[in-house]
Amino acid sequence: MLLILKSFIIFLFYFVSYAQGEIKECKWNDKKNIPCVTIVKPTPNTSIISEIGVRKNIITAKEIDDYGAIDVNDVLKMVSGINLTQSGPRGQQTSVFTRGTNSNHTLVLLNGIPINDQSSTQGLHDFGSDFIQNIQQVEVYTGPNGAHFGPNAIGGAINFITSNDFVNKIKITGSNNQNNTISTNYNTITDDGLALNLKLALTNSKTNSAKYNGIEKDSLKNINGNLNIEKWLNENLKFKTTFLGRNTVAEYDGSSSEEEYTGDNLMYGAQIGLDYQRKNTEDSIILHYHKYDREYREAGTVDEYGSNAYTLRGERKTQLGDKISYGFGGEYKYDWGEFENKGSYSSSTKGHTDNKGLFSNIGFKPYENTIISLYARSDDHKTTGTNNTYKINFTQNINKLKIGATHSTGLRNPSLYELYGTDSTGYSGNTKLDPEKSSSNEIYGEYNISKDFLVSVTGFKSNIYNQVEYSNKQYINNSSNIDLNQSGVETAISWKNENQKISLFGSSLSSKKTNGVDQLRRPEKTYGIKYTNKFNNSLIGPVQLSFDYNHYGKHWDTHSTNWSTTLMDSTDIINLALIKNFLGQEFSINITNLFDEAYQRPHGYTQDGRKIRFGFAKKY
Repeated sequence: MLLILKSFIIFLFYFVSYAQGEIKECKWNDKKNIPCVTIVKPTPNTSIISEIGVRKNIITAKEIDDYGAIDVNDVLKMVSGINLTQSGPRGQQTSVFTRGTNSNHTLVLLNGIPINDQSSTQGLHDFGSDFIQNIQQVEVYTGPNGAHFGPNAIGGAINFITSNDFVNKIKITGSNNQNNTISTNYNTITDDGLALNLKLALTNSKTNSAKYNGIEKDSLKNINGNLNIEKWLNENLKFKTTFLGRNTVAEYDGSSSEEEYTGDNLMYGAQIGLDYQRKNTEDSIILHYHKYDREYREAGTVDEYGSNAYTLRGERKTQLGDKISYGFGGEYKYDWGEFENKGSYSSSTKGHTDNKGLFSNIGFKPYENTIISLYARSDDHKTTGTNNTYKINFTQNINKLKIGATHSTGLRNPSLYELYGTDSTGYSGNTKLDPEKSSSNEIYGEYNISKDFLVSVTGFKSNIYNQVEYSNKQYINNSSNIDLNQSGVETAISWKNENQKISLFGSSLSSKKTNGVDQLRRPEKTYGIKYTNKFNNSLIGPVQLSFDYNHYGKHWDTHSTNWSTTLMDSTDIINLALIKNFLGQEFSINITNLFDEAYQRPHGYTQDGRKIRFGFAKKY
């Protein structure tokens, strides 16, 4: 199989003679010395026509800046269908639940390549360690996306995009010497067209105790950086590479006491790729590597976690006239990980897996306003064998109305701990586990009342089966035929003009097992508003105001001390940002949790109260 995959990738990169039409021209702006680099990040396993049916929520660099986001959690809170729980204030461990699925059902990617940490027990991603300064754009895909991204995208996928930012800028925000962020972006283009972009940032935070009603404050320090290099080697061949790293050091508390321990979470990675573009065909190949190195220290005991991953991926996209487009590709991914958890409870694991994937898609326009898209992917995993996912989408445009329906599937392969782990209670891994699987149906409608006024409604129903669960000191696939069902409705209204933009969004969710038991930490109702207004004040001149409001509904959770199921109250959080440009410099005020609401999420862990940050930014 590996030989076949290697042969395919060689074919993909070199066999370009079947590309139709002439080469795209890439002209240069000599006055500004800026290359004609268009930042486009298409969804994997799509082509020009089939991608029309892909629905994703994009948070741009400008939105991130407008709302004063510091970490990834600040960004994800803006997205309908995403629920977060963070074990304390900024920097603490964070889980994401997408459309009511489990926290290990959301695949996290860097420029389309998976980066979930296989040294964690369930192979999930800690969003609390990720800060936003080295990310140019965030894409959120809700619903099963196995056909696009591969295993572990049962609930959805979150894609971090890195790319060149051509604005040289330094920015400082904070409230005091213990709570601040300094970041810089530097870009240069050499005479021979090499575009180099460097982003660096340092964040310090010391606010509340992670424990609810705790006395001592827990600190955080995050350092992150990103280097992007791009160069057109000729008129249709582009070289690109990115290096990304972050180190997050945070103090943690237990839920029932304020015993101190410190987590040191290091992650770094690199990608090198080539894009070959012709008029009707695009080829790409990318080689990816990332590493996690985590240590947790408590009273002299050190727990160590580490993982490495290598990915080689190639893809071709082709358009055949106005009616048909297709794409195909292949991917090889190798994961290695180990950890040793010491103390009164100890556990460890060490092992590796690999996965080989082949995928394809076709988009077809039988009529001018009708699109049918088909996607398929086959994955061959070291222990679970061959498993297939697919997606079918139908999209119809009727004047200003767009309606669509999608049926899609997903899967999650077992983590290294579930396969090879051990602990002091007698647990041993199970290499005979099958993957968890899902099936989902979705219908949606979008109505453009005018060019700048959009209303959309999405209804979905999903089923997750063959779940991996702990029983009799071993992980097994669900033997009681109790599946996990999610269903819900998501709505969005957006309107904008030259100076204002407002978005209203809401979600109604039901996430239950088939025996009627509610899933924990999944609120039934969430809704919110994002608003930006550029206005001219007679006293101080032009000012930009941004605010966002989020309602997080009542939900069930586990009590942090007696482990009973407890009902958590809803929260209403408002954040406010003001930006003023003066003499070519930018001044800002950000107020988070404006009304200082005290709440726990999850139970036993406090969240930040009202915080005021002042900012200064200068282009250079």
